[in-house]
Amino acid sequence: MLRLIPLLWAALLTILCAAPAAATSMYDTVLSAALMSGPDLCAEAPCSEVLPAATVFSKRKGAPAYVEGYALEQGKQRLVGYVFLSTDVVDIPAYSGKPMVTLIGMDTKGVISGVRILKHSEPILLAGIPETVLTKFVRQYFGKPGDAKLELGLGRDGGDLDAISGATVTAIAENQTIAQSAYEIGKQVGIFKGMVKPRAHFTPLRERLDWAALVKEGAVRHLRVEAEEVGLPSNGKPYMDLHFGYLNVPSIGSSLLGERNYARLMQDLKEDEHAIFIIGTGLDSFKGSGFVRGGIYDRIQVRQDTDRFTFRDTDYLNLYHLDPADTPAYQESAIFIVRSPNFNPAWPWQLSLLANKLDLQTHTKVFVHFDQEYWTPARYLEGGRPKVERPVPAWKAAWLARQGEIILFVLVLLTTAALYAQRDRLVRASNRKSKPLITIPRTLLWITSVGFFGLYLKAQPSITQVMTWFHSLIHQWKWELFLSDPFIFLFWWFMVVTVVLWGRGVFCGWVCPFGSLQHLAFKLGGWIGLGRFQGLLPKRVHDKLKWVKYVAFAVLVGVSFYSMEMAEHLAEIEPFKTTFLVGVLNRGWPFAAFVAVILGISILSERPYCKYVCPLGAGLAVPSFFRLFALKRKKECETCTACAKGCGSHAIDAQGRIDQKECLACLDCMVMYYDDHACPPLAKERKTREKNGDPLTPIDGRGYFISLDAVRGELKRKAG
Repeated sequence: MLRLIPLLWAALLTILCAAPAAATSMYDTVLSAALMSGPDLCAEAPCSEVLPAATVFSKRKGAPAYVEGYALEQGKQRLVGYVFLSTDVVDIPAYSGKPMVTLIGMDTKGVISGVRILKHSEPILLAGIPETVLTKFVRQYFGKPGDAKLELGLGRDGGDLDAISGATVTAIAENQTIAQSAYEIGKQVGIFKGMVKPRAHFTPLRERLDWAALVKEGAVRHLRVEAEEVGLPSNGKPYMDLHFGYLNVPSIGSSLLGERNYARLMQDLKEDEHAIFIIGTGLDSFKGSGFVRGGIYDRIQVRQDTDRFTFRDTDYLNLYHLDPADTPAYQESAIFIVRSPNFNPAWPWQLSLLANKLDLQTHTKVFVHFDQEYWTPARYLEGGRPKVERPVPAWKAAWLARQGEIILFVLVLLTTAALYAQRDRLVRASNRKSKPLITIPRTLLWITSVGFFGLYLKAQPSITQVMTWFHSLIHQWKWELFLSDPFIFLFWWFMVVTVVLWGRGVFCGWVCPFGSLQHLAFKLGGWIGLGRFQGLLPKRVHDKLKWVKYVAFAVLVGVSFYSMEMAEHLAEIEPFKTTFLVGVLNRGWPFAAFVAVILGISILSERPYCKYVCPLGAGLAVPSFFRLFALKRKKECETCTACAKGCGSHAIDAQGRIDQKECLACLDCMVMYYDDHACPPLAKERKTREKNGDPLTPIDGRGYFISLDAVRGELKRKAG
């Protein structure tokens, strides 16, 4: 067995050397500020690729911004279409939590003429699924109408577009990005007709409400941004703490301003003009420190659908006082006027706080916005609130698309936890004659984990998720990022609970897809007659090699704080992507060779990758030290080595102690623990009793025969 280890390390070195060659341009690309927000988009971006019919392009225009493309015909320019950048229109996060920056072309009839992704931050497309798959995915939009509601084919359901196998959330997010961007630009240039919003009419209610009542019913909303959310040190004060509301509604306006001031405001407003009040406190001003007369207030904005409403000095009114006695203290206040027939207070809208955030990973400033929705309470609108069709977030769409599979997945995990929770009953009923009570359920779980979890659902947890978790805790936690893949999300909760209760063995030994594949390979070796060649490394060698996985874990996490890109490449130390997410046939020979070597060694040795290489296993092993429930031991286990000799994980030391960090919960030692033929202390006592003619008694929960004194006492009680 010792001779096989160099093969594993040779394959590992080969794969790590090959990994950097897989570097991808779309992930590495650094997009210039001129491309992202400059006036001449097509001087920075390949506009002619997405709108081939055009040879001349305009500067950015409109809000949201787009570029017009012209063809030259007999010295004259003819409009042939439009080019736009997705981030100018929508801000839809993908699996990484960041939007995919996409350049889109559309002709004058509203047909998509080209799509090119300029940059993404998807780790699965960095090291795992090749970017050619993403390029192939976006080609499906060529020739499709920009207003078509295209659906992805997910799981066994049909659809208009083929999803990306292994990157479903990425595909959902990109589909929404392209579809919403094309529709909104098409609506702006007059190709598509947007939904007609009937003019809002307010009910005749005219109540006087205090601040608490206004907040409770949603007439006043709250937007709070902490200092650390914009990259500033936290000193207990928020970066910005705002309250805002819509003043045109009689009850709201008169309650906040008082009857006289409200009447004066309404008298000054014209048709299609809307008053919004804002009060705030914090480290900065929502009005902006660089405001000049005639300029734009660049810190705040109102958004409704894809319309953006900004404010100039002529849209600003002083707000000297708010009437409710319980109004919170504030440093500054204002009334801003939205002057547009496109704004409708009956529909939801958002107040956006715009800021420059210091990205602690790149040490550069990035533009961010923080939104808070406002929707006029239904009792102030005649007919109540209209029905609004909201875009389904990508993570929610992923859950809705696979409800049946999610239920089945959860049932398997709950069954696994229930079986392990009842392990004492199972192992006490399992002995040399009835061992299938343990082996059959576990074998079925291994097959399910490989076939259903791994190959079908592609639900193989990875060290990359651990690195992402660390970075989210430090930089910005986003539930959407972890909810994006329902199976991985549920798997991680299962792992968290079981590791806290029993250690890593339940996941690693029972339901990890790649761990299960290794164990099935080991079983296959025995079934095909290679049992006499199967064995374990010497304990002294194992005790040295087991630390390698901890080193791998520490290196990967440490490197991720220097460069997530480099860490993703080094994470190819995991064979999970090749085996399940992408497929052996879809990757280069070094990756396939790495998997083949691991499985080849697994035929002759039990789970070599789990014991010596797996960084994910190491990450789960550390908290296993604090698990609540351990496997049982007797006093006699300190001198008996019977269990240690049969432990496939080498997790039992010479003193009979079980190292829960290394234990893979096979329960073979526990079967022996309660078996009066296999456990030497129990076997010795059994033979002594049989020789003396004493009655054999059941074995108690501690692994001992029930005492003879207790038996005799019970017999006397029954006889008397």
